[in-house]
Amino acid sequence: MDNNLEEVKAILKKYGQEHLLNHYDKLDDAHKKKLLEQIDEIDFELANSLYESTKKETKNSKDEITPIDYLDKFKLGDKYKYYEDIGKRAIKEGKLAAVTMAGGQGTRLGHNGPKGTYDIGLDSHKSLFELLCDGLKEESKKYGVTIPWFIMTSKENNEATVNFFKEHKYFGYEKDKNLFFFIQGELPMMDTEGKILIGEDGLIKLAADGHGGIYESLVKTGMTKKMREMGVEWVFIGGVDNCLAKMVDPVLMGVAIDKKVTVACKSVVKANPHERVGVFCRRNGKPNVIEYTEITDEMAEATDKDGELLYGESHILCNLFSVNAVERMGAEPLPYHVAYKKATYMDKDGNLVVPDSPNAYKFEAFLFDAFGEVDDMAILRVKREEEFAPVKNADSAGVDCPSTARELYKKFYKLD
Repeated sequence: MDNNLEEVKAILKKYGQEHLLNHYDKLDDAHKKKLLEQIDEIDFELANSLYESTKKETKNSKDEITPIDYLDKFKLGDKYKYYEDIGKRAIKEGKLAAVTMAGGQGTRLGHNGPKGTYDIGLDSHKSLFELLCDGLKEESKKYGVTIPWFIMTSKENNEATVNFFKEHKYFGYEKDKNLFFFIQGELPMMDTEGKILIGEDGLIKLAADGHGGIYESLVKTGMTKKMREMGVEWVFIGGVDNCLAKMVDPVLMGVAIDKKVTVACKSVVKANPHERVGVFCRRNGKPNVIEYTEITDEMAEATDKDGELLYGESHILCNLFSVNAVERMGAEPLPYHVAYKKATYMDKDGNLVVPDSPNAYKFEAFLFDAFGEVDDMAILRVKREEEFAPVKNADSAGVDCPSTARELYKKFYKLD
């Protein structure tokens, strides 16, 4: 360990991060080993470039934003069955897998544990994980195959998530046969001086690298390799907090296969022109998602000849990718976005600092930033009340919360 320690000191000195060992001597052997491992895993060149990015002023974008075409699932006419038949055939052949992004905690919901273990208040008291699993099992039965389920956890909640599944007998799935867990990447949090933060446990304060890290995580953990071995060609990626997510959709698959695109996404029409959601568009001719903060009022309210919003297709994090596309997107990290957050940390003197305002930078990649890497994609508009019931906020918010999700779920499944 002494040799390793000297090597670590040299690296830290090179990058001006010597403070990371300030409390090393006070740690027990297990924590000492863990800290050295953490430091060894940090890409300090990347960390430096991320910090430098926080100093750059956001320039007015000169990107050309234009509307993007979409299909309305319920206005396809004869094409509906055509696409559905193509998708059904592929699903029966075992070409589809599902990925659920479940790295978050239920803190905002007042829940102590992984968000996927949260009970939204149904009479059955089923967790978000079980509700999603029910849908997968129902579709698997319909098509005579078991849809492989890959669950992305975080280092923070992986153990608790796996234990939760174990306690519930994996909800009928078989671990390591058709149920797989993998951990998303993390990046160190930094203060406004570019110093990496140390948490109250004496270890480096890390934060998940955003849902855009999904591609790299799937590749690095060997999940895409496993998919290929299983004969999987398509993967649906969605979030754990949408209890109505329809992960097995033959129409969506049929559209992707027929249009010969490598990405197909679901959208719901905006509730109103100024709903605070990202919407599908073309950026400089390439498929993309534009944040509501980037849309002018004029763009938000613009309509086509039929009165439909030109920028009205909300991105609901329900996306289908070919395994080829995932591997291509996972070959290189996506650009990172900076978030200014509150972070409790230990200062150089060993004092715990609990801020009352943002004090640290967190870096995240966004899944849709990879859309610009493809020449084209298909967008399928679906009904909000049938496929989008997110649980993001506490009930006090009154929107995208347990009570709204519960009502949508009960109405869709006709539960009294």
